[in-house]
Amino acid sequence: MNLPSHAPLAVQTRGDAVESVHYGSLITTAPDGSISSSMGDSQAGFYPRSALKPLFAVGMVRAGLAVSSEQLALAAASHSGSERHQDIAASTLADAGMDASALANSTDLPYGAEERSAWLQAGNGPTRLAQNCSGKHAALVALCVKRGWPVQGYLDTSHPINELLRSTVEDLTGENVGTTSTDGCGTPVYTLSLAGVARAFGRLAAAAEGTAERAVADAMRAHPELVAGEGRDVTAIMRAVPGLVAKDGFEGIQAIGLPDGTGLALKISDGGDRARMPVAAAALSRLSGDPSLAAALHPFLAVGALGGGERVGELTAVPA
Repeated sequence: MNLPSHAPLAVQTRGDAVESVHYGSLITTAPDGSISSSMGDSQAGFYPRSALKPLFAVGMVRAGLAVSSEQLALAAASHSGSERHQDIAASTLADAGMDASALANSTDLPYGAEERSAWLQAGNGPTRLAQNCSGKHAALVALCVKRGWPVQGYLDTSHPINELLRSTVEDLTGENVGTTSTDGCGTPVYTLSLAGVARAFGRLAAAAEGTAERAVADAMRAHPELVAGEGRDVTAIMRAVPGLVAKDGFEGIQAIGLPDGTGLALKISDGGDRARMPVAAAALSRLSGDPSLAAALHPFLAVGALGGGERVGELTAVPA
């Protein structure tokens, strides 16, 4: 097994000492898709996990999926499981003449802490609609109905959906997928280079009017609260930076596209989450000479470390 050659990306200080170091790899791409900056391992393949969802949504729109802007944003989401999130997923199914029994994703409690607490207090348990990928799975079911494909078994490797998702990812990233495995919710997940993922998000954010890429990007921009949820950093950064498209993924993945076609993708080596957004925001700040972008990104650059209820240090990106 070849281990990626990760580099230090972030440090947490406490007082005058470095308390923790987060390693990982990060790539940014220029609007033409070329690599503009690199930290860590630029060649290794990583699973983008849920950062693939917007790319999958592009493939579904290309294949004929016709849903509302809210439903499309949720198809690209790892939602928090609020009542609104679940209602929109259910509406995608209902519009296709289906219900939650058609879903093949795993069951789970809502992902958001407040949403999970409210769900449990109401006496509910794990369900497929509450699981954070239900919007994507509802869209997959709706596409099967639209295309006349079998709904039952839509996650089988022989189902036409598998070829659609893989070919779309390869087109948008500009590279062939490596290893194929199964994500937590049951859909396929592929190893790709961070450069390929960054390139795809740059294309998504800068897509021309009338394309499937633009439809997905516009839905995400219009409804950032559906792409993640209230209190989550992906929703917050999309609200803060006009035109930005962002999607996180389990195991320390973050992908971002800017409307000029700039792309970013990063992987935190141990799969931890806390360094993901400060590292991404710092990288975007370094790339741009736009003071307004730097100001919008400033709140995402550091996370405070507390001691006795007071801020005594912070988590920040390592200078490039």
